Amino acid sequence: MGTGHDDLLVAAARDGDESAFTTLVERHRRELRVHCYRMLGSYHDAEDLVQETFLRAWKNIAGFQGRATIRAWLYRIATNACLDALDGRTRRMLPHHLSGPSNPDDDLAPPTDIHWLQPFPDRLWEPAAPSETEPDAVAVTRETIELAFLAAIQHLPPRQRAVLILRDVLGWPASQTATLLDNSVASVNSALQRARATIREHLPERRLDWAPTAAPSEEERAVLRRYVDALERADLATVAELLAEDVRTTMPPYPTWFRGRESVLRALATSWDPALPGYVGRFRTLPTRANGRPAVATYVRRPGEPDHRPFAISVFWFGGGQITEIVAFHDPGLFPAFALPPSLPGHR
Repeated sequence: MGTGHDDLLVAAARDGDESAFTTLVERHRRELRVHCYRMLGSYHDAEDLVQETFLRAWKNIAGFQGRATIRAWLYRIATNACLDALDGRTRRMLPHHLSGPSNPDDDLAPPTDIHWLQPFPDRLWEPAAPSETEPDAVAVTRETIELAFLAAIQHLPPRQRAVLILRDVLGWPASQTATLLDNSVASVNSALQRARATIREHLPERRLDWAPTAAPSEEERAVLRRYVDALERADLATVAELLAEDVRTTMPPYPTWFRGRESVLRALATSWDPALPGYVGRFRTLPTRANGRPAVATYVRRPGEPDHRPFAISVFWFGGGQITEIVAFHDPGLFPAFALPPSLPGHR
């Protein structure tokens, strides 16, 4: 059942000692949060489901027999809580999964209540242990926190999603996965093969060449620094130099998205020009990281306001010395998860 110290904590928790129970389960909070995030595609929902996991665990700790480790027991509870939450829910997506690119001359479509994918702060991410050495498993392991992977597994039915994560991400053997899901080994193996085939269709090409969790290159850091400087100065000419010709920009929860440098620049020109009715304001930024990628937290000072307020957390991809994609999550409610300040002074 684990170390002697854990045995004592379990015994105390069974006797109703909440402090012992908290000590026992809190060490697993970070990895369970990531597990729930992979299952759900939402940081906020993952936070809620970890709390639900601990609540269910506390209610059932008296019945914990020690046939599995506390960690495995908690994963079982968390996975089942996620499956309950996913029952009947539509898959999460990004705007470009929903429709074709928008016309930059049209008004910005209002936010929608579609279940959008959310980013995950790197500061809260603990990479899983290496998975099996099968080629498909390796591909998944490299991408298990990437937005592309999160989007791909959204195409899986919930139980297939659970099997894929447990087997290929966490590296659990088929027998342990079957026990967790109250299923047979044959059924688990069949679900895994179907899941791998499905995500292979939805992951970008050349996924085996990706190294998404690696630190950005010096060239990428330089491009991002120039972009941030141009953003704060509202310098469209410099932004134009930094965007790839076929760049894609998305802005959940807005369904609007743009494909191509010219479309992006036309949209920015409207929102950055103080003389136009669509003017947004002046920006300041702070660096951060999300889903293993470089990211920038953007704050905006709107006309007549003294301070810069949270605006978006933008995640970046690069290629050929330029920016190839930006996903800007326009959700100020995410800023606390990234340990970002609630505002920035209005100077500059």
